[in-house]
Amino acid sequence: MADKTSVAVLGTGIMGSAMARNLAGAGLDVRAWNRTRAKAEPLAADGVRVTDTPAEAVDGADAVLTVLLDGPAVLDAMRRCGPALRAGTLWLQASTVGADGHAPLAAFAGEHGLDFVDAPVVGTKEPAENGLLTVLAAGPREVRERAGRFFDILGQRTLWVDEDAASGAASRLKLVVNSWVLTVINGTGEALALAQGLGVDPRAFLEAVAGGPLDLPYLRMKSELVLSGAYPAAFTVSAARKDARLIEEAAAAGGVHVDLVAAAAERFRRAEAQGHGDEDGAAAYFASF
Repeated sequence: MADKTSVAVLGTGIMGSAMARNLAGAGLDVRAWNRTRAKAEPLAADGVRVTDTPAEAVDGADAVLTVLLDGPAVLDAMRRCGPALRAGTLWLQASTVGADGHAPLAAFAGEHGLDFVDAPVVGTKEPAENGLLTVLAAGPREVRERAGRFFDILGQRTLWVDEDAASGAASRLKLVVNSWVLTVINGTGEALALAQGLGVDPRAFLEAVAGGPLDLPYLRMKSELVLSGAYPAAFTVSAARKDARLIEEAAAAGGVHVDLVAAAAERFRRAEAQGHGDEDGAAAYFASF
């Protein structure tokens, strides 16, 4: 039996489209909006109602899920909802917005009486498609059961880190997680580039670390993209560069030097300038040449 619960998904990029499909597949009434409507249109085949405006998507919805590029994009979309955004609506904010980007969103939620949950996710395209994300969440206990109905569809685990969504605790944790993600992506690319430069078979490098403490699935995943020469995006170069900037800004405010993240940002910048911005972050490999 279909669940009459309705949710508006604002942002249908790599992550948002997968999340919308899973919510619709679970029987929820899903409405979706994307700045470029053509990117949302394929969701209609999965039973999602695609709308022209954010206001149409949220009108009458029980919950709003935002999965957009950054804080300003999220805030703009929510402002465009206007009076259609009702007080008491559950707002699940899953975009990676950083510490500074989070504060205006929390303030907006307070001004409009929204039940706000800071809920960035760990995982990229495949985990999102398979409902295997990890949700990092901060929000009051009284909304957790409501939020959990959605999180249980989207992910395999929810880690509640704070009772105050406005604290930004979940968003800050996401920056820490992504600092490690960027380190692995660029470490993989540099190792494979060095192998090429030294005339070493890159698969010999992978064999040398196989099964040991230096081996990890993400190394294998990103290496296969580089070795195949194909970079279908799970987490784009441009998005990774944006996250590196957010991490640098938060680190500076916290009095921490993040030299590896700064180097990663530069590699992503060079790869983007070479035309790889919309490719998977593993394409930062090209920054080595």
